This record gives sequence, C-alpha cells and structure tokens, in this order.
Amino acid sequence: MNKTMIYADHAATTALSPTAYEAMLPWLQDKYGNPSTLYSLARDPRKALAHSREMIAAAINADASEIFFTSGGTEADNWALKGTAFQYERGKGIITSAIEHHAILNSCAALERMGYPIATLPVDSEGVVDSDALKSSPMSDAVLVSVMLANNEIGTIEPVAELAQIAHQAGVLFHTDAVQAIGHIPVDVKTLHVDMLSASAHKFNGPKGAGFLYVRNGVNLIPLLDGGGQERGMRAGTENVAHIVGMAAALQEHMEHLAQEIKYLNKLSGRLIDQLKQYGLEFRINGSHDRTPGSLSLSFKAVDGEMLLHRLDLMGTAVATGSACNSKDAVLSHVIRAISVPKEYAHGTIRVTLGMDNTSEHVDRIAQQITSILH
Repeated sequence: MNKTMIYADHAATTALSPTAYEAMLPWLQDKYGNPSTLYSLARDPRKALAHSREMIAAAINADASEIFFTSGGTEADNWALKGTAFQYERGKGIITSAIEHHAILNSCAALERMGYPIATLPVDSEGVVDSDALKSSPMSDAVLVSVMLANNEIGTIEPVAELAQIAHQAGVLFHTDAVQAIGHIPVDVKTLHVDMLSASAHKFNGPKGAGFLYVRNGVNLIPLLDGGGQERGMRAGTENVAHIVGMAAALQEHMEHLAQEIKYLNKLSGRLIDQLKQYGLEFRINGSHDRTPGSLSLSFKAVDGEMLLHRLDLMGTAVATGSACNSKDAVLSHVIRAISVPKEYAHGTIRVTLGMDNTSEHVDRIAQQITSILH
C-alpha cells in the first residue's frame, strides 16, 4: 500500500498479515500435494488442514468436527440458508433481518422465487433487530432464523444470543453471519447458542477466497456443492490448503491480541468523533454504541456522500459510502433506509472503518480533510 495513503475501509477488506503470508508460503510451493490423495506427498497438507481446523475451532469455542472450510463468507451464507431450506418442501421458509449483507438477502430472494417464504424483521433506529418482532413471527412456517452478529455498514452488534434462544424455543434453527465480528470481538458459539455461523478470512487479515462455516454437531445440513468427498463429504472441491493455513494463522494472531486491539480501535474512533465535533461539523453517528471496534457510519447534513468519498480519495484517504457491495450505487443503502436516517443526512453518509495499521495522525488527517472539503 502507498505509505502516504490512509486506508480506512477495513470492513471491506484487510491487508494480508505478514504472519499469515509466511504461514502460507510452504503450501504454495514445496508442499503442494492434494490432501485427499493417499500417497506421502498428501500427508503434510492433510495434517495442516486438521491443525487449521483445530485452531479455528478453538477461536470460537467449537469442536474441530464442526468447522467446514469454504471459499468465503458468501458461500458459507448461501450454504447455511439453502442447505437448510432444501431439506424441506416449499412453503417452509426463513426469517431474517432488514439489514443483512446481500449474501443473505439475495440468497433469501432466490429461495423466495423457488417458493420458500421469507419474513423480514425490522430494526430500531440504532440498527438493533427487534426481538419482539421475532417472537411474533410465524415461526411454525420457519426452518431457520438468520441474523448477523455485527452489521457491515454501521457496526451494530446484534443480540444474537437472545434471538437464538427465541428461535430455539419455537424449534427453529439459528444462523448468524459473523463475517464482520470474527477476529474483532469475542465470539463463543456456545454462549451465542447459534447452530451455524459464517466467517471470511479477508476480514481479519487473512487471504481472500477462504472462509468457514460452523455447523453445530447434530444439525442436519445438505451439501451446496456436488463433486468429490472433501470436507467429510459436505463440501466438494480440492481444499485450498495455503489459504486455509493463512486464515487460521491470521485468526489466531487476532485472538492473541484481541483485548488490545479493541481498546486501541475504540480510542481511535473516539478521537475521530471528537475531532469532527471540535471542527464544528454537523453530522450524526449511525448505529448503536455497542458496535464493532473502529467502525463508524457518519452522516453529514446536506452533503453528497459520494462526492465526499471521491474528494477524500483524491487527498489520499480511502473510505466507503456504505457497504463495499453498495459503493457503486447512487441509491441509499438498505441499512440507512432501515434505520430511518433523516433525509437531510442520509445522502451524506460515509463509512470509516479503522484498523491496527491506522494511527492517531491518520485520524487527525481524516478529520482535517473532511473539514476542508465541507467548509
């Protein structure tokens, strides 16, 4: 990355950590054997997969047998929803929230076109899913509830444990998209009471193209991909050993420093808010106070957020206007609409997500740049 550039879009992706990079190298070069084969060249890759599975399981308090490797969070989300729904006749559906990532929303839309009903839960003005709405949902017709652990645009952390217990009381399974949470806040699948959980490596300084799906032992899920018998017959395709090893190394590194990272990133985001207030800018912070560290969704009054993004880019700072998947669209983000941001602020929304490579100096420069653009 250009040393003069300030990268403040860590919710979109993160740089590959040197630790993960070094861990990956042997599996890209000398130890290239297919782990599914029987000869000796496969032995080390097979052991590497087993060790990575154990490392990832330990990070979320799961059993290694409950971890299935995928190509990322999108595949994991699709698998959880479709692999559950396809076991039932049409007419049995899924309950989700209005602010999910498009990997969930578009999977639900596809299922709805196939005849599986979808119910959408509202959120309050801070982006928190309404638990009372879930209690009153038609759960007798549902086979799965899917609510994200942390929102990718506003950072709000959802009451997943409470929602999962409500679902279980009705005999319904619960899945959470934890792509924005894993590696950034403590995640314990047993405390959360979830049946399935999705994660993506490139959100916590691992490689792109790697992720995992946690499936609680005892939960029935059918394969999404047909082919060979990899991942205990549940996910066909030769395992990407190097990327899986890198994912495990990156996650372990985050877990070892998690408390310090949370404290540091909260300090940086607090500093940015204080700086913007000192400059007298009129803005609002979207989402809950209980949000992922370093995440800020800021809406500036009577401002064009896309203009602000491009001007910041010219000054050497990378932010987003909303979710990365929405950044090319001029329309309002579905999340900003769902939390009812006032019209005079809504179009002036940018997302600033800070990471461990950011500094106080970076935050000060971002505040100064925004002020110079808007004044």
